[in-house]
Amino acid sequence: MSKILIIEDEVAIADLEKDYLELSDFQVDICNTGDEGLKTALSGDYDLVVLDLMLPGIDGFEVCKKIREEKNIPILMVSAKKDDIDKIRGLGLGADDYMTKPFSPSELVARVKAHLARYERLVGANQKPQNDIVEIRGIRIDKTARRVYVDGVEKTFTTKEFDLLTFLAENPNHVFTKEELFREIWDMDSIGDIATVTVHIKKIREKIEKDTAKPQYIETIWGVGYRFKV
Repeated sequence: MSKILIIEDEVAIADLEKDYLELSDFQVDICNTGDEGLKTALSGDYDLVVLDLMLPGIDGFEVCKKIREEKNIPILMVSAKKDDIDKIRGLGLGADDYMTKPFSPSELVARVKAHLARYERLVGANQKPQNDIVEIRGIRIDKTARRVYVDGVEKTFTTKEFDLLTFLAENPNHVFTKEELFREIWDMDSIGDIATVTVHIKKIREKIEKDTAKPQYIETIWGVGYRFKV
């Protein structure tokens, strides 16, 4: 449920706006002065502010300016003033919309819904998906970017080396035969040259192990295959 803050000194108008917004399933709070409204807007978790221009204490212009300095939520400014200069000033301070009184409550609800939908689309577009990361004892595998870091230092891997390391790291402590690894990574049956698995394991160890003679990550299980130790 979206939370709306109404900052309006005329109690009857504020109550009417609240009633219509609540009928549309919004959670609504009211403040009747600029000082109270600014404090509440900055401290509360609101999705949109309906802000009157003429307020006791701090006026709507100053409230809008202060909110916009800290938050990017939609601000819908309302006023009985019809002068374009006030509208221009309000929008210039960061208001997303300007409505002139009197207006129908249904129009207010429609504009609130439109601005919330637009804001949600913008926020969604700006949220970059998190990279798929596998991290084990100093090895960081970024599956999305296909990059590998060992103790913070990036190492260069071929396509198959990367795929083989990632597969083993995602299946730790599991022993795989060369045939299984060949089939999984090269997508071929064991009739192929499975010696390529051994070669790739050797190359991977050269990049991730401090001492390839005593590997700490990819272990050889003699007579069986390999496993990634955690």
